[in-house]
Amino acid sequence: SRIGSSSLAPAERFPYTLGMSDSSMRAEPRIGLGTDRHRLVAGRPLLIGGVTIDAPFGALGHSDADVALHALCDALLGALGQPDIGALFPDTDPKWQGLDSREIVAEVHRRMRSLGFRVGNVDLVIHLERPTLAPYRDEICLSISEMLEIDRDRVGFQAKTGEGVGEVGESQVIEATAITLLFSE
Repeated sequence: SRIGSSSLAPAERFPYTLGMSDSSMRAEPRIGLGTDRHRLVAGRPLLIGGVTIDAPFGALGHSDADVALHALCDALLGALGQPDIGALFPDTDPKWQGLDSREIVAEVHRRMRSLGFRVGNVDLVIHLERPTLAPYRDEICLSISEMLEIDRDRVGFQAKTGEGVGEVGESQVIEATAITLLFSE
């Protein structure tokens, strides 16, 4: 028999569907990956996932520098084959100065929906030496789930330190990585 040819139904060929229904298996899945990194400076608020974190410093950027939302938006845009947020909201344009990153999420979400996609899930990793983000985890996940109009349990969040090593470990920068799974509707 030829490789790749089969008379078996998809559920018989791939019995481990991770709980996906037949209709979601037919939906076109797309995976996106986004990253962001900002320098930490005194005198700026620290925003992560639309939530203000109590810290003596914040991320420096043209917008509000919310690394979680920037990485998330680039993951969504990447899955859609769209330009990244730097192309859509260039830091060379003064009209985006101080932009609330929730507005970026709203625009990316609108584009995603207009292209006929919905979010399956997102997972975020934040690299920050201090403060600890554990007390903010649920609030960040809820904030992101509300922005994306998905259930709270479809948002994963991990916070990692730099163990005192490198720019993250020396509290010079904050970094974020996001991955998302989209389905066509």
